[in-house]
Amino acid sequence: MSSHAFICGCAGLTLSEEERAFLRDAKPWGLILFRRNVNDREQVRALTSSFREAVGRDDAPVLVDQEGGRVQRLNQPHWRKYPAAAAFDRLGWEDPYYVRELVRLSARLMGHDLREVGITVDCAPVADVPAPGSHQIVGDRAYAADPARAAVLARAAAEGLLAAGVLPVVKHMPGHGRALADSHLELPVVSASLKELEESDFVPIRALADMPLAMSAHVVYSDIDPKRPATTSRRVVKEIMRGLLNFDGLIMSDDLSMQALDGDMRARAAAVFKAGLDVALHCNGDLAEMRAVAEEAPKLDGKARRRAKAALGRIAHLPEPFDPVDAGLRIDRALAPQV
Repeated sequence: MSSHAFICGCAGLTLSEEERAFLRDAKPWGLILFRRNVNDREQVRALTSSFREAVGRDDAPVLVDQEGGRVQRLNQPHWRKYPAAAAFDRLGWEDPYYVRELVRLSARLMGHDLREVGITVDCAPVADVPAPGSHQIVGDRAYAADPARAAVLARAAAEGLLAAGVLPVVKHMPGHGRALADSHLELPVVSASLKELEESDFVPIRALADMPLAMSAHVVYSDIDPKRPATTSRRVVKEIMRGLLNFDGLIMSDDLSMQALDGDMRARAAAVFKAGLDVALHCNGDLAEMRAVAEEAPKLDGKARRRAKAALGRIAHLPEPFDPVDAGLRIDRALAPQV
């Protein structure tokens, strides 16, 4: 059954009749959940099931931002508290394989939690490289300030999620680590040269070029396109994301309701598709705004449809047997000195 090239949110713990009607008619590709949508396992499982029933697709993706640390939508007491990405780098690199495997194990456990309640996409890992003096909106959400280390650990996280049957989303392409402002509130401008970006910010992104999904950054890179943020810049999408970084997976926008973007919601959605992104993401659950995005979202077709199908094919298998209790104990023991 066909879908349209956008992902939306919902207002509460269950779908209202008005939301169900919208989903049946608009048929978004996916649904994204936030803390306002999460209570306990049974409730989340029922919500993800009701979304799929409304859009008429058993494999319709349900997304969440479950990074650990500051950004964790499924939280205590019903889910374990996960460490921030930077906690693993602080363990030291005397044994890099050990650190890498801990990251993979943590992501595998996180994916187990998500798949158990019907969530099949995690908006992680953060593959940004935080620069000195940059805004803390990234901060410890990134795995390391060293590009090579960040690449190794972000890849380990992505592989752990895939092993759990959950799709990772590489973010924020092509790199948010130098931003001096929070794109939720204003538009950041990065003045670094393309050469500087290639030597640092792009390194982890390039290492994850074979991953199924990515998310754009609402950031202006003035040496590439001084007028438009990556999300709405055809030049950044075509020359950098698809060209220099060689990413052929599905690329979704970051949230259209963030204040880094200007214009009304319909104009924002139109700009995303004009730039060449595959899918528009709208998160706040405002039904009027969701309708405006839906009016601009084309049917998921052509290359975008191929990329979406290929992504879902990566998790069509059932996850291998896994002991979540043992995995949690191993992670806790490893990180205990930091507590």
